[in-house]
Amino acid sequence: MTYTDGIVKPKTKRSKRFLQNREPKLTENIKNAMIMKGGNTTETVTQALKDIYALKKPNAVLYKKKNIVRPFEDSTSLEFFSKKNDASLFLFGSHNKKRPNNLIFGRLFDYHVLDMIELGIEKFTSLKDIKLSKCPEGTKPVLVFAGEAFDVDNEYKRLKSVLLDFFRGPTVSSVRLAGLEHVLHFTALDGKIYMRSYKVLLKKSGCRTPRIELEEIGPSFDFILRRTHLASDDLYKTANRQPKALKPKKKKNISHDAFGTKFGRVHMQKQNLDKLQTRKMKGLRKRRGEKAAEQQQQQEGEEQEQASTSPKKQKTDQ
Repeated sequence: MTYTDGIVKPKTKRSKRFLQNREPKLTENIKNAMIMKGGNTTETVTQALKDIYALKKPNAVLYKKKNIVRPFEDSTSLEFFSKKNDASLFLFGSHNKKRPNNLIFGRLFDYHVLDMIELGIEKFTSLKDIKLSKCPEGTKPVLVFAGEAFDVDNEYKRLKSVLLDFFRGPTVSSVRLAGLEHVLHFTALDGKIYMRSYKVLLKKSGCRTPRIELEEIGPSFDFILRRTHLASDDLYKTANRQPKALKPKKKKNISHDAFGTKFGRVHMQKQNLDKLQTRKMKGLRKRRGEKAAEQQQQQEGEEQEQASTSPKKQKTDQ
């Protein structure tokens, strides 16, 4: 690849495909995550990074070597690794005396840090500590958020958005019932965030709909919120902007309710039900006597009309 006037021009077809894959698209690729540890870590932080990597696979890259990085002070190295791996999410683990067992969840926009939220691990149960069958790799999880703070506090709102981006997986058009195997539950209570991982068990219920039970498979975390670095409202709005081609076009007289049911309003002219063509049945046919009675009534009505109009004509003639 050559650089001329700030424009990268590919020399081979392989480099051309590489650059085309990095170009902006209407439907972006699945968000990849970088998972790395700092210069000083503990077994708790290392195992936590491995377990989260197991939940995020295959859309994640795990760095095994130590990286002496301080994201809140200098994020240039994170931005460099992001551009190198085409990753818009990162998870950084570190440990020091002031902030023990530290995890930093973050995301980038246009290869620049957008949001960073620092969480401290107070209690941790690993995947290997729970001896149960696990969900297959790449399973799309069901994300559940409980707690008033996720809807009221601005920092918790942004944390919810970051966690949704991090764990949501690929976008799919439909999901079958048997595919709902994994549940990630986040609870905000008394200044702490509780993360639990469950496997969905579909059991017999005596009817068509199965009985659902949740079995904890790990990992489980008890987090405490520490430092945050949030993007400004204008930058956050720019990052969430969608192309015009993806915005659904408004259709007249069509609406949806809270459950997604589609309703349509149809405008019709007033119909004359007497002339409405119905199904021809023998039981509905008129008999000869009824037809003769109707014809006689019509004749009498016409004669009455003529009698009411005839005196007026005589007056006008005179």
